[in-house]
Amino acid sequence: MKLCVLCALVVKKMIKAKHTTLNLQFKFPAGTSRGVLLHKPSSFLILEKDGFTGIGECSTIPDLSIDPMDLYPAKLDELCRAINNGHDPDSVDLSAYPSIAFGLETALLDLDAKGSKILFNSTFSEGKAGIPINGLVWMGDKAFMQKQIGEKIAAGYRCIKLKVGALDFDTELEIISGIRQQFSPEDIELRLDANGGFTPADALEKLKKLAAFHIHSIEQPIKQKQYEAMAELCQQSPIPIVLDEELIGVKPADKEFILEKIKPAYIILKPSLLGGFRQSDEWISLAEKHRAGWWITSALEANIGLNAIAQWTSTLGSALPQGLGTGQLYHNNIPSPLAIENAKLFYKPELDWDVSSCLKQGV
Repeated sequence: MKLCVLCALVVKKMIKAKHTTLNLQFKFPAGTSRGVLLHKPSSFLILEKDGFTGIGECSTIPDLSIDPMDLYPAKLDELCRAINNGHDPDSVDLSAYPSIAFGLETALLDLDAKGSKILFNSTFSEGKAGIPINGLVWMGDKAFMQKQIGEKIAAGYRCIKLKVGALDFDTELEIISGIRQQFSPEDIELRLDANGGFTPADALEKLKKLAAFHIHSIEQPIKQKQYEAMAELCQQSPIPIVLDEELIGVKPADKEFILEKIKPAYIILKPSLLGGFRQSDEWISLAEKHRAGWWITSALEANIGLNAIAQWTSTLGSALPQGLGTGQLYHNNIPSPLAIENAKLFYKPELDWDVSSCLKQGV
């Protein structure tokens, strides 16, 4: 059901809204070129009507999400107040809060599904098919990264994504070389994510050195909004370049400009950071128009948000490994039917949800 139709239901029926927050605790220090994460809060928008509860996750990432965090609780209060007073949620401006827009969209979908958490019907949500995913290797010292790589390969992953750009570059080359000494490109596909960790001055030289190891692609080698430099890199790089952070906070009118100017090989869609599924669908349509590939990646959501993204992804028909393996990151994640087997994400209908931690202390 379209979001505008769902919003109309709020006006016609007195849906009650509240929100709560859960501080997710990482099982290990999660390192990126922007720093190390030990915990991450997620807020949950809770909608109730006729005995059913719809839940949407509003997930942000420090130093990456554009949402103004100092005003975040007040914006959630404003949205809940509008819904509780019978106003159209579209009357609340969420343009600067893409994560809340995503949470609202998914909460309405869940409420329409009578709280079943089945937001999109597919063979995935029926438990009949899994979604191929990449194995994510976080930054850390050499031993920690090599340990993760070994675990991913032992678990059956044939597409591995490594975070790069924060360690000594020679050490990163040594780690990647070690993989290639054991596994050919036909055995293991290597994706890299620099998170903007290179500079325009050194990026091309580094990309040329990395290319010796048959890299599938590299995400965001330099920081976003350096359009001339990124366009030049995309033209000269021996490794296909993927835009990630570059898409965050882009005005609707500028989406096509970004793709026309930079001409990336791929783009990555993170619905929590882009404002939901409608915004992500627009990016996919534009990418296909400009002959760029794409895949979907979660943005460190708990299982509520991950489930919504995975079910939506399952309807898109992509054969590429997706970045949806983040459900095992937290000590206190929300128990759900999501499970990883043989490098695929599955939804197990026979397993139960336990959303009690989302519902505590709602305001």
